[in-house]
Amino acid sequence: MKKYLAFFLMSILLLSACSASGTSDKVSSESSSNDMAIEHEVGDYEGEQADDATGSSEESSIQRKIIQRANLQLRVNDYTLAQSNIEGKVKKYGGYIVESSIYHDEKSLTNGYLLARIPAEHFESFLTDTEKEATNVIERNVSGEDVTEQYIDLDARLTSKKVVEERLLNFLQEAEKTEDLLKISADLAIVQEEIESLVGMRNYLDNQTALSTVEISLMEDRVIMPEVGTKGFDTWEKTKKQFLTSIHFLLAFGSGLIVFVIGNLPILLIIVGIGGVVYFLIRSKIKREKKKQPDVSNDE
Repeated sequence: MKKYLAFFLMSILLLSACSASGTSDKVSSESSSNDMAIEHEVGDYEGEQADDATGSSEESSIQRKIIQRANLQLRVNDYTLAQSNIEGKVKKYGGYIVESSIYHDEKSLTNGYLLARIPAEHFESFLTDTEKEATNVIERNVSGEDVTEQYIDLDARLTSKKVVEERLLNFLQEAEKTEDLLKISADLAIVQEEIESLVGMRNYLDNQTALSTVEISLMEDRVIMPEVGTKGFDTWEKTKKQFLTSIHFLLAFGSGLIVFVIGNLPILLIIVGIGGVVYFLIRSKIKREKKKQPDVSNDE
C-alpha cells in the first residue's frame, strides 16, 4: 500500500513539472511573437496597403494633372496703358501678379516684365486676350508638363503612410514594455515626418496644376518727338551764364596768382636779389669800359 501511495505522489509531481514547463515555454513564445510583430508587422502591412492603395488609385478615374507655362514677348505702343490693361485682365480671370519690373532704355522707351499666375481653366483665354494689347507678338512659347502619374504615386504613398500611422498608434496604446513604447514612438515619428513631406509635395503639385504661370515681357515701340520751344534760343540766359563764367575765371586766376606770389615769396626774394646783384655788376663793368675808352674828339 505504501508503495502504491509513493508511486501516486511521484506521478503527480511529474505531471505538475511538465505542466509548468509547457506554460513557461508558451509565455516565452508569446512574448517573442509580440516583439516580432512590432518589428515586422508594420512593414508587411505597409507593403500590402501600398499595393492595394496603388491599385485602387490607378483604377479610379483621376483628372489629368497638367502644369502649364507660357512666355509672351509683346511690343506695345504705350507701356503704361498696356501694363494697366494686362493687370486688369489678370484680376478679371481670378489670377494675381507675382513679380513686376520696369526700366527705361537709352531711347527713353519703357520696357518691363510681369509674372502672373492664372487659373488653369482660363489659361488659353488669358493668353488670347493679352495678345490683343500688343502691336506685334514677338514670341509666344507655351509648354505643359503631365504630372498625373507622379500625383497618383504621391496619393497612394500618402494613403499607405496614414494607414501605417493608425496601426502604430494602436500598437502604442497596447504596448506595456518601455522598450516597445520607445521603438513604436520612433517608428511613428519617422512615418509622420514622411507624411508631412508627401503632403507638401502633393500641395505643391496641386498649386502648380491649379494655377498656370505666365511670363510677359513688354517692349514699348513708339516715336519720340523732340521738344520744340524757345529753350535753344534764350540769348539773355546764355549771356548771363557766359558773363558769370568769365568773372569766375578772373577771380580764380587772381586768387591763384596771389597764392603763387605769397606762397613763393622767399624764393622770389632770393631770385630778385640775385638778379639785382647781377644787374649791378654788369652795369658797373659797362661804366668802367666807357671810362677806359680815349676821348677821340679831344685828340683831334
